[in-house]
Amino acid sequence: MNAMLSIDWYSIGNKIWDRLTSRTALLIYAGLVLALIIAIVVRVIVAEFNRVATLKNALEGEEKSERQQILETARKTIEEELEPIKDLACQTVVAPNSSAKTVIAPNWAASEEESEEEGSRFYMLTEIDKYYERYTPPEYDDEMSLKEICEEFRNYSAGALKLYYDIEDIRRFIGGLSVTKLIILQGMSGTGKTSLAYAFGEFLDNKTVVVPIQPMWKERTDLVGYYNEFTRKFNETTLLYKMYEADYNEDIYITVLDEMNIARVEYYFAEFLSLLEIPNVEGRNLDVVADKRADDPKLLQSNGKLRLPTNMWFVGTANNDDSTFAISDKVYDRAMVLNLDKKAVPFEVKEYGQKKISSTRLEELFARARREFDLTDRNLRRIKKLDEYMIKTFHITFGNRIMKQIRSYVPVMVACGGTELEALDDVLSRKVFRKLESKNPVYVKQMSDGTCAYLDELFGENKLPLCKEQIRLIEQNV
Repeated sequence: MNAMLSIDWYSIGNKIWDRLTSRTALLIYAGLVLALIIAIVVRVIVAEFNRVATLKNALEGEEKSERQQILETARKTIEEELEPIKDLACQTVVAPNSSAKTVIAPNWAASEEESEEEGSRFYMLTEIDKYYERYTPPEYDDEMSLKEICEEFRNYSAGALKLYYDIEDIRRFIGGLSVTKLIILQGMSGTGKTSLAYAFGEFLDNKTVVVPIQPMWKERTDLVGYYNEFTRKFNETTLLYKMYEADYNEDIYITVLDEMNIARVEYYFAEFLSLLEIPNVEGRNLDVVADKRADDPKLLQSNGKLRLPTNMWFVGTANNDDSTFAISDKVYDRAMVLNLDKKAVPFEVKEYGQKKISSTRLEELFARARREFDLTDRNLRRIKKLDEYMIKTFHITFGNRIMKQIRSYVPVMVACGGTELEALDDVLSRKVFRKLESKNPVYVKQMSDGTCAYLDELFGENKLPLCKEQIRLIEQNV
């Protein structure tokens, strides 16, 4: 006990404190703290890497699942397109000079295997060749007039599909088919742009092909497909399939380019625009592959080209918003434009039905209309004076293409049940006065009153309301 009391505890405590607070001790403390911080940082980084890796694996799994779903949807779409051919191929065939009937049910699986063994790069197109070897053309309704077609189509849309359209819009749609193979339907969403083209295909008992345009499309291969060097097969699209099928018969085919201006039309549709301008339909040949092989489809030409079918019309639907591109004058000049700005009033229909009309018959009706309802000399003089006024005032001229379109469009509109001035008002507003949008809007506003007064003086008061509306619309946007 005395020994414990004799120890100088104060001195010992001072020495211990000096050691604990010495420079060396502080460096040790700092090293320990730094090591602890580094350990924590490393642990956080490792945990973050593990979280990112887990998230990446999850996203890759979702992406793989989405790709599989897309492939499955594409497979189902192709099977649905081939289903009508499979059903029709399994038809009853009557042997000549015999009352016995034999049902032919082709072995499609065997055909596919055979096609692969032979190395055919166009499976779908070669199947069309096989089907049309035993094809029998249907009976067409060749007694209908253009006016009856418009009325029957409107009634069918309302009765069978509950889609209602003004008779004027139906006439403009049919009239547009007589001018060009490219129709552009514009208007607010929900006014029935895609539905109009879809309903026409249903009315003709030949389903409309809807091609959803993708924002990244830039060339024709996005529409018709391409040859895959790896698989040595041609990636056939539904559009190519329908184009090839259309060359075999006289049905009327309608193809919808849905939201056509979500990509640049001048890029992916450029070759089609050029070919459709060729007067000789036999010269409208689209490049598909570089050459032809022995097992290629029959209608594919020796240079790998496919003739654009004369019985197919392209109908583009266009929206004008921030997500789309402006359609150039090159496209507008070659197309007929139909604005759908309002919904029609529903109405009751008692009798309606599908009609099978051949493209040959439709073209004959167009040609007859141009003979019987050609533009009157009076209106030709008015158009000439209006052309001179537009050149002098706005430096805009009709041009040969627009005059040809006017002379094709107006007679057909009259044959459909409209009047000559109504048809002129419609085509002039879409083809001539639309060009004022590219002019100085301040100058157009200054000249608007004088231009509207000149239209009243030349054609009669308020006889061209659509043309005046186009002028006033530009005036209001200044």
